[in-house]
Amino acid sequence: MKGTIIHKHVPVVDVDYSNLRGRIIKIGEIYNIEHLPLGITAFYSSGGEIELDLLDEWWIGRSIPASRQGIDNLLQNLELRTPAKLIEGCYGLSLSDQYWLKPINSDLSWEQINFFENEFSRDIGEILFGKEVEDSSQVNRKSPDNTSDGWLRKKWIIENGKRCLMKGGSGDYLQEPLNEAIASILMKRLEIPHVPYRVVYEKGEPFSSCENFITPETELIPAGDIIRNFKKDNKDTEYNHLIKCCEKLGMEQITESIEKMLTVDYIINNTDRHYNNFGFIRNAETLQWLGMAPIFDSGTSLWHYTQFVGKITGNIEKSKPFSNSHSKQIKLVKNLDWFATEKLIGIEEEVDAILSKSSFIPEDRKEKLISTILKRINEINQLKEVKKE
Repeated sequence: MKGTIIHKHVPVVDVDYSNLRGRIIKIGEIYNIEHLPLGITAFYSSGGEIELDLLDEWWIGRSIPASRQGIDNLLQNLELRTPAKLIEGCYGLSLSDQYWLKPINSDLSWEQINFFENEFSRDIGEILFGKEVEDSSQVNRKSPDNTSDGWLRKKWIIENGKRCLMKGGSGDYLQEPLNEAIASILMKRLEIPHVPYRVVYEKGEPFSSCENFITPETELIPAGDIIRNFKKDNKDTEYNHLIKCCEKLGMEQITESIEKMLTVDYIINNTDRHYNNFGFIRNAETLQWLGMAPIFDSGTSLWHYTQFVGKITGNIEKSKPFSNSHSKQIKLVKNLDWFATEKLIGIEEEVDAILSKSSFIPEDRKEKLISTILKRINEINQLKEVKKE
């Protein structure tokens, strides 16, 4: 199949697409360099060419990862060999950005098919959550679930006209959804821009739910694409490189936003803040940068993978993205004047209320989590006092 990658309304590049493999196999005419996906723009050669492997990798990266919970059930029910085949069912559309693949000679427009303003099917999401189907030909594949990232079970729904993402937990405690809500409470009290999460229950199982923070006019650009857009100086750390990249793109006050994120991650012991778990927002039409995205995806935290026996055991120091330990990463934070401990007084009561509702969290675990959160808050407050000296 031949088609054109479109950035909302802007034709970007013609491609040949393999319906059999779900891959981009050839690059045709390039129409607009500025609107190429950011991670690819930097590799646009002076000879006016795009590397096929890079564009194909970007396209495949839009599909559900093979590690996703429920992916085997989905592929089996739809009689597919690879998640990459799912993307064509929704033209590559996402609820995170405005890129899509328009078939050649098609009269489709973004207004007709985008998921921000049009209804979408819940079939894919329900199958990912375990639903079996009798006839795969009856499954409506026009869904943003085809292009959602991450390994935990998740599905997009429309609730009171709003696009909301539901996400499950893992292991014995199914704790990730609870962690999202706890992180939201922490950031709300500290007045840190964040995506608010709440916990909902289906058949007694907890799921997190949050409203989409991307609009029809904006898009999320992962930090990984930002750092790939500029060559890193050998003298720079990963942290300094990211700051410099943001400054080159015209974004201001990024250091303060990132320091607040690292502080929150220290308190909740977030172990998975990789370069796709935070990012920046830009206007999809003007390409104007609007700054750092509100903090999202904080579920892989609060020792969700750890058994408590008297004290916390296991690798409690694991962190990302700038260091492999929180004790080292928190040293990147130079200014804690904004950290107001008094705003966190009584937070243990809210945390208790969230954890108590889940039948998967034993009482002793709940108590240990609360005490450890308070301990970490106190450690940040002590660090703040040291920095004042």
